[in-house]
Amino acid sequence: MGAFVCAVDVGTGSARAGILDAAGNFLGRAEHRIAMQQPEPDHAEHDSEDIWRAVCAAVRAAREKAGIAADEVAGIAFDATCSLVVRDSGGHQLSVSTGGEDRWDTVVWLDHRAIAEAEECTATGHRVLEHIGGVMSPEMQLPKLMWLKRHLPQQWAKAGYFFDLADFLSWKASGSLARSQCTLTCKWTYLAHETPGWQADFLERVGLDDLLERGALPQKASPVGTDLGPLLPEAAAALGLSTACRVGVGLIDAYAGALGVLGGFVGDLAGIDRHLALIAGTSSCAMALSLQPRSFPGGWGPYFGVALPDCWMNEGGQSATGALLDHIIRWHGAGGEPDAAAHRRIAERIAALRAQEGTSFATRLHVLPDFHGNRSPLADPHAVGVISGLTLDASFDSLCRVYWRTAVGIALGVRHIVDALNASGYAIDTLHVTGGHTKNPLLMELYADATGCMVIEPVSDEAVLLGTGMVAAHAAGLYPSLAAACAGMQQPGREHRPDPAARAGYERDYRIFLEMHRQRRALELM
Repeated sequence: MGAFVCAVDVGTGSARAGILDAAGNFLGRAEHRIAMQQPEPDHAEHDSEDIWRAVCAAVRAAREKAGIAADEVAGIAFDATCSLVVRDSGGHQLSVSTGGEDRWDTVVWLDHRAIAEAEECTATGHRVLEHIGGVMSPEMQLPKLMWLKRHLPQQWAKAGYFFDLADFLSWKASGSLARSQCTLTCKWTYLAHETPGWQADFLERVGLDDLLERGALPQKASPVGTDLGPLLPEAAAALGLSTACRVGVGLIDAYAGALGVLGGFVGDLAGIDRHLALIAGTSSCAMALSLQPRSFPGGWGPYFGVALPDCWMNEGGQSATGALLDHIIRWHGAGGEPDAAAHRRIAERIAALRAQEGTSFATRLHVLPDFHGNRSPLADPHAVGVISGLTLDASFDSLCRVYWRTAVGIALGVRHIVDALNASGYAIDTLHVTGGHTKNPLLMELYADATGCMVIEPVSDEAVLLGTGMVAAHAAGLYPSLAAACAGMQQPGREHRPDPAARAGYERDYRIFLEMHRQRRALELM
């Protein structure tokens, strides 16, 4: 048996791969861009074959960097965004695009074309809604499938397979039609804690009574890390691995990140509800684990067994965070292209301005960061962003002030989620932050100071790949259970403590933040 595993993470813009040893150390990593088109407002689409090619290129490059042979990789697992892949009855690409081009066969997770269908699901009042905060999100799969059946009926008639993206990649790799307990439970209204898990009356009420047959979906989901068998010969050749490599049931990317940072607490499950995983990049997901099912308004879950077995998971989130900061740069007259250099230049200028002006810096500016709706805790996809306190100043310093206060608004949004979770029985006092935001010093400071929580930053900053590596290690037989893999592969982190001197200012900001939510709602009701 090989001594290494391969973890694959497919995000919104790229596929990444990492080679890890059995202790969770990275030997090689690589990344390859993937295509996305947005043919009209609220529509976003991927090409699943482009994604597979990117995955293969990343895996081959990561193994080459690791300097190991193909037959030394014992297992592979995939995490991905909760995007929806549609194939015809022959397994070929089938368009989900109004343009009709077959290559665009995947509805991206952030696509909001199905807002009306999501509202129809919510209007049923069905008990499946109790596990998604009472409100169906257009980012879940059933509204998207309802939209497909209603608006592209000719495509629905041709469909033979529906996959969450992680399950599609497992199918391409192994040929297995198994679906992950993580994907089905979190995004398809499957209730993993019940038998049967599918609620036929709900599917019938939303016009998807033929879903399982049409999409080749199983009656029962497979636990994360289940061994699906070896790589298919053609997949092994494309990935640059061997047919001795086992394929594990994967999971959604944010849940892999949660596993990577919270899995190490398997030895202290009684205290795991003090910890929140914040997987923060283009958007942000806030993930909390507990031994008991807990619901919170505007949050998703409780979901059973979607990361650690026998634990319940709650998920909150912000639909645009890193993407919002990019937008602010593009939108402002002194901005431009929001590349890493632009963010760095703005952060440096903010540091200088704060040094000059102290705690009075930009305090009259306030930002509600709901430019792409409010996922949690309000569960309002119609929510809009608000900026209060603008002047005629269009200078670079003006951009820096708006950027800083947007970052403050993002951090206060995390506090809003933490407060909702704690009101539902959690005792969260520690944030484990991973993802692109760890490269932004302003956000890392604010996550501690604006929430009052201890912030822990993983040393490797690869929590998502690490979590998926844990899954692969279990599937490969390197560990007897997923919990054992988590314990054996956990990595250390750096602590960021909140600054007590900043508390009063952010308490004021939070009161204003909550008042702005109330006032926005009042204006919309007029």
